[in-house]
Amino acid sequence: MLPSQSAPAEVRKQEAAALSAPPFVHLHCHSHYSLLDGASPIKGLVGRAKELGMNALALTDHGNLYGALDFYKNCKDAGINPVLGYEAYVAPGSRFDKSGAHSSKDATYHLTLLAQNAVGFRNLVKMSSRAFLEGFYHKPRIDRELLEQYSEGIICLSGCVSGEFSRALLATSSGKSGSGGNGAGGVYVEEQIEKAREIAAWFHGVFGDRYFIEIQDNGLEIQRLAKEAAIEVAMRMGLPLVATSDAHYVRQEDAVAQDVLLCINTGKFRTDANRMRMEGDQFFLRSADEMFAALPDQEEALRRSQLIADSVYIDLELGKRHFPSFQVPEQKSPPDYLRELCIKGLKERYANNPKRLAGDDLSQEVYDRLNRELDVITKLGFCDYFLIVWDFVRFAVEADIPCTARGSGVGSLVCYALRLS
Repeated sequence: MLPSQSAPAEVRKQEAAALSAPPFVHLHCHSHYSLLDGASPIKGLVGRAKELGMNALALTDHGNLYGALDFYKNCKDAGINPVLGYEAYVAPGSRFDKSGAHSSKDATYHLTLLAQNAVGFRNLVKMSSRAFLEGFYHKPRIDRELLEQYSEGIICLSGCVSGEFSRALLATSSGKSGSGGNGAGGVYVEEQIEKAREIAAWFHGVFGDRYFIEIQDNGLEIQRLAKEAAIEVAMRMGLPLVATSDAHYVRQEDAVAQDVLLCINTGKFRTDANRMRMEGDQFFLRSADEMFAALPDQEEALRRSQLIADSVYIDLELGKRHFPSFQVPEQKSPPDYLRELCIKGLKERYANNPKRLAGDDLSQEVYDRLNRELDVITKLGFCDYFLIVWDFVRFAVEADIPCTARGSGVGSLVCYALRLS
């Protein structure tokens, strides 16, 4: 796309800058669906990515996929490839272990998960649902069991400084996550490196070439320490690096608003000295040039974000009906089986009505109406739906569970044949 000559000079300047920017895609972004933490409205997030000339964008809200559909629609409308994901909370052990933690930090690690295709998105949905239903303890948590079970179609990044990988690198001799290393200067002992290697090896074993070591630099010292050690581990293990930005708000000037959200979240005042805060104002949706300036020696890791985004394709088929499939007997199709049930049911219901019969068979009048109705049902793709309703009504009748019918559809011959009405 060339800059529009009819656009105002400032707009043409922005378009030209976006077109000349090096390839980079944000793969770690939070919207307002990261409740009381993210300050980015989805429309604003997508709009800003479009302004910056990015052809893809990821959404990775904390512990949920609430914004996935809204994000998907906005990206499609903007001509941007939507990368659907979330920043999962991972239990240190089993998701069923709900004891001993005094805070969400003790109970969880962070992990960046991105759907590469429709299978991956379905797996994210399954994991996030089970996190709430089975693993909720301070936060909705998954565990390694679920990651192994639902790894297909998912791209895994090692996470921010709250990830298991980074915490191993930043652990002090007491075993707690600290400022990193073995003292001043961030010198890492081999024990920390080996622990991080074990973690990375497990994830690489599960996700294969879809596992990446994630590095970030929003101006925090703890990120710098984690990044240096992460680069060393990645080099030793031959694992690819990818750079992300952990964006929590759209523009730099939104940092204050996001800080207010954190205060509401934690019940603190902005003037309180000892409170949770995101230091600085660099957690915004930075341009590619700003990202390359922040990580000048990690050009390959930055460019890899574009390669990852290019491997993603998800079509949610919005507007299409997604009925479950009915398991028909072998060598029969749903339309054939539905027709067979209807003929059998009508012969039973018209057994004492000679006007509807022709000998032992149904009359031509009945067949004409049945064929007309089944033709419409088949063309609209409703055969499985009728079979499913027939199945649970049949079960209800056999179990002496009262059931009734309503709506215009139950006036059809097909519903009469299936004893739905």
